[in-house]
Amino acid sequence: MKHTTRWFLLAAACILVTTAVRSPAAEKTPADKINVLIIDGQNNHKWQVTTPALKAMLVKTGRFSVDVVTTPDRKAPKDAWDTFRPDFGKYGVVLMNYTGSPWPAEVCAAFEKYMAAGGGLVFYHAAVFSHKRWKVWNEMMGMGWRKPADGDRLTVDAAGKVVRTPKGEGPGGGHGPAHAFEMTVRDKDHTVMKDLPAKWTHIKDELYHGMRGPAKNVHILATAFSDKKTRGTGTNEPMVWTVSAGKGRVFVSLLGHDVPATTAPGAVAVLTRGVEWAATGKVTLPVPKKVTAK
Repeated sequence: MKHTTRWFLLAAACILVTTAVRSPAAEKTPADKINVLIIDGQNNHKWQVTTPALKAMLVKTGRFSVDVVTTPDRKAPKDAWDTFRPDFGKYGVVLMNYTGSPWPAEVCAAFEKYMAAGGGLVFYHAAVFSHKRWKVWNEMMGMGWRKPADGDRLTVDAAGKVVRTPKGEGPGGGHGPAHAFEMTVRDKDHTVMKDLPAKWTHIKDELYHGMRGPAKNVHILATAFSDKKTRGTGTNEPMVWTVSAGKGRVFVSLLGHDVPATTAPGAVAVLTRGVEWAATGKVTLPVPKKVTAK
């Protein structure tokens, strides 16, 4: 009887240990990760070095699984695009590091369907140059590098109020010489910006101004002052914003001209958390300790 009791207790203990080892709380499974698709291949910036940096920062968090799809070259023959058919449905979010040729109509239609079903889209820096004539794309992006006649412009005044400038008035997309500048959080309660300093200094980067577009359903999360001393506009320009695109979520960050600017602590915090938000509507990633107030 004693031997039977001992055997039973030993077996029960083994079961408990095995269960503990296999518990999701003890070991993260691939199912916990968000699938991210980075699209690159044509850009007026060095995508060959920024894409690896983007992938590395996302993978490092442990929250993402990342694939990269590279489009045909700008000079490639038309039939080279026949094989560019990303399976958007496999991914929780698509990260754009692309500014080049228009996609085939079939791909555009597939992407619109993906977003209508609740997909996620992230624009990184110069991606706001992309698809100038794609109406739905411009609506999803909210604002981008466009001419004054292409849409409205949003800025934030000294009192923190959003100011809308009608199309045709004021500057279009541009930037002065790259320089360090102060980032100001405009919605500290938004899940992406929560726990970030109210202000922090971003390293040498391009400070875009005059973004244009439909500018509908745009929620500005952070701005930077575009100083006239650096050939800017003399006002607070949006640098980070979201757009509600039906069931889909869109996140835009203008930070990241090169690898140093892309991998600066504040830029990493904003982008990685923005990618998670675009995919899930929530943020679990912490703000890196290196992001410090000005």
